[in-house]
Amino acid sequence: MRILQSNFTLQRMFYCLKLGSLILILMSFLPQEGMMVHASDWTTVFIPQDGRTEIRHGNLNYTFSDYPNRESWETRAEHLRKRILVSTGLWPMPEKQPLNPQITGRIEHEDYIIENVYFESFPGFFVTGNLYRPKGKQGPFPGVASPHGHWSTGRLVHEELGSIPARGISFARQGYIAFAYDMIGYNDSKLQVPHTYGGDPKGYLWGISLMGLQLWNSIRVVDFLSSLPDVDPDRIACTGASGGGTQTFMLMAVDKRVKVAAPVNMISAHFQGGCLCENTPNLRLDNFNVEFGAMMAPRPLLMVSATGDWTKNTPEVEFPAVQSIYRLFGATDRVTSVQVNAEHNYNQESREAVYAWFGKWLLGVDNAEKFKEGSVTPDPPKKMLVFPDGKLPANAITGDQLVANLVQYAETQIQSLKPEDAVSLQAYQQVMGTAYRYAINAQQPQACDLQVKVVSKDDRENYSVEKLILGRKQVGEQMPAILLAPEHPSGAVIVVHPSGKAGLIEDDAPNSLIQGLLDRQLMVLAIDTFGTGELALLERDKDVRHFYTFNRSEISLRIQDILNAIAYLKTRTHTVHLVGIEEAGPWCLLARALTSDVRQTVVDAARYDYNDDDVWVDKLFIPQIRRAGDLRTAAAIIAPGKLIIHNVSDEFPRRWFRDVFEAAGNADAVHIQTEPMDTGDVLSHF
Repeated sequence: MRILQSNFTLQRMFYCLKLGSLILILMSFLPQEGMMVHASDWTTVFIPQDGRTEIRHGNLNYTFSDYPNRESWETRAEHLRKRILVSTGLWPMPEKQPLNPQITGRIEHEDYIIENVYFESFPGFFVTGNLYRPKGKQGPFPGVASPHGHWSTGRLVHEELGSIPARGISFARQGYIAFAYDMIGYNDSKLQVPHTYGGDPKGYLWGISLMGLQLWNSIRVVDFLSSLPDVDPDRIACTGASGGGTQTFMLMAVDKRVKVAAPVNMISAHFQGGCLCENTPNLRLDNFNVEFGAMMAPRPLLMVSATGDWTKNTPEVEFPAVQSIYRLFGATDRVTSVQVNAEHNYNQESREAVYAWFGKWLLGVDNAEKFKEGSVTPDPPKKMLVFPDGKLPANAITGDQLVANLVQYAETQIQSLKPEDAVSLQAYQQVMGTAYRYAINAQQPQACDLQVKVVSKDDRENYSVEKLILGRKQVGEQMPAILLAPEHPSGAVIVVHPSGKAGLIEDDAPNSLIQGLLDRQLMVLAIDTFGTGELALLERDKDVRHFYTFNRSEISLRIQDILNAIAYLKTRTHTVHLVGIEEAGPWCLLARALTSDVRQTVVDAARYDYNDDDVWVDKLFIPQIRRAGDLRTAAAIIAPGKLIIHNVSDEFPRRWFRDVFEAAGNADAVHIQTEPMDTGDVLSHF
């Protein structure tokens, strides 16, 4: 597995600087095997084989990386935490509204009590379930969040391979308060939305997904348990199997209030979960579930696996990987593995292993024999429903209303954070800038991470032409480019065209824009971003299930290509400018916010209505980009850099751009105009 680290140590940066000059070594002056060079088209470099056509998916065998020390892992874990939260629409965290819990039924037994409960994770959107309470014991008690897997009857299932009531009853008898709650679209929850909810690309723009909603529900379950007067908020645990196991390790990864956890039959290196509720765009671009499991360290973790499912290799593969992280904390006694000889399950043997683990860490009793499961007789399912008559409370909202409300919550949050001065600008850049970077998932590489191949170099009248292949070594990108350079360049301009570098040539010569830049003694780098020019021949199999969970969008790949080009030009000159033509203008504008190495940016806004989600889906699809503040956040990061935007629609956020540049102390650094610029207008800025 290729892992892109988000941070460099000082030693790494120093090493990169020393090697920066080495990328200019000509690795090959001749076309390599597989290249096609057409003499009739002097912009053609070759038809490439690009590493980005290798599709990641949920059934690959992923390998856990070695982490030399605790610091390196903690850096990685913080990166993963942000990735989870951004990809699930929870960065920045939504404002927590009152839970308004209600009990709709109560079943009293000799040694435990069941309460049918619902509360609001969002206003009008309910988390429904059964609260299992001890009877005849003195609290405060530990609390257990108990999500279920994909059994057809959800939290009401009672069979040999799994029983949620047996789990809840046993926990209550042992001295816990356990809340068994519905997956979205199961039992009482299905009265509001189905389990297929949240797979709409427009929703993905706003970070709205089934997985995100379930993670939010789980966070609110911890809020609910912690709010109960007879629950000890410092002793909260979570356990679930299968899809409930995914919910468990996602919750424990982002919420440190979970002190002990036992994800059952789910943490696997070769299966990442097949349901919509276990996948959301951008979640596993360079990581996998075993890493999420390791994020529990150094809190106590039990990994329960089975011989008859995708966790059959846990004792030899997944457990040693997670244990290696606990070793960095000196806490190997806090992680253990139990394997059950059964098919996919949360059966009695698995449950008793969890009871013993929880008893050790939450009750202070290190004796597995004291946590054997007694006789269990569940109540009739009808009695355990929160809404047995099938009628929701009057304030219940529909699925469409939920989407509209979530979009409005996000918009309100973005507007509330809008910078008004230098201090609030810095705060916005830290909060929304993080969401923006993780949504786009691109970054400018260090010079030593680049791979540059010079295919050919020719001299023309007053300038030279180099044919290049650019990319990052660890990714295998192969982006064709041509560099046109006058004899004594004073700087460089990257010009990005939606048709690639060929769109900048007329009659076998540079067009008037490129010639004008050359006349101004500026080098010009023309590139074929992913899916354009020669790279238009590349194809990715998007029929792979949950494609965007594991693979970046085309626009993100194009933005990365632009950043790679900027990094390369910085090895050739101190001054780099960026120009985006027609539909490539928005790509450049989005990319500019991810680099500080551009002096001046001139982009065509393509007259898009940036308030229209259909435009983002059709032209600029990047999951979570609207939740991250879209162009507004780009403006807040770019400010006060020199920025010229033309051909804007009436809906373009002009006022926001001007306000944030004013907050940055340089309102004159941004110029926005409705009319499209002609070649002369663009050249006038150089």
